[in-house]
Amino acid sequence: MWKYFVEATAQIIQEEGVPNVTIRKVADLAGYNSATIYNYFSELSHLVFFASMKFLKPYTDAAIQVYREPGLTAQERYLRVWEIFCQHSFENPQIFHAIFIADLGSQPEELLDHYYSVYPADLIAVPDELQQMLGTPNITQRGLFSLELLVKEGHLQQENIAAINELTLLIWQGMFTSFLNNRSRYSPDEATRHTVRYIREIVQNANQMHLADEAVQ
Repeated sequence: MWKYFVEATAQIIQEEGVPNVTIRKVADLAGYNSATIYNYFSELSHLVFFASMKFLKPYTDAAIQVYREPGLTAQERYLRVWEIFCQHSFENPQIFHAIFIADLGSQPEELLDHYYSVYPADLIAVPDELQQMLGTPNITQRGLFSLELLVKEGHLQQENIAAINELTLLIWQGMFTSFLNNRSRYSPDEATRHTVRYIREIVQNANQMHLADEAVQ
């Protein structure tokens, strides 16, 4: 029953877009009344979250390929995954908003755990270091997991990564919000190129920027 509603929501997203998802449409498509949905989902945003996760696989698959490429340093891998994240988020802003930015209440981690318990195949063959990152919808935690790998290879100092993470996320969020709300004239490719350029400059020059004193504790 849970899957019926998620798959109906995914179909509406694919055909009409996230803003056009309503409880009534989902119920009608699934063949049940609206009240039944609330036996399985606390609110519409949770249903949209689960359905949106089904559209995240192209990004996940592309990120996995980066982790399988031989010879990349942690920094090269970090920047490449950021580039892929930007490409997919600017091409599918409503999907990424539903997963990473929308207000889901106090239980986003529980929602993600439940999703992977129902669709475990989505985590098959995911490298351990990437699986840790994919295991949380908290974009701040995702960034910190990735930056820890740069610390291990000596690219960054441990005391700088909180500030680096905050700066990189603010850059993406600012560009993404403008793009999502049609306040930017950039194409997805242009938005990706500019965002990644700023992130690259921060990461490559972080150890000379004395960020630790300004990091939010």
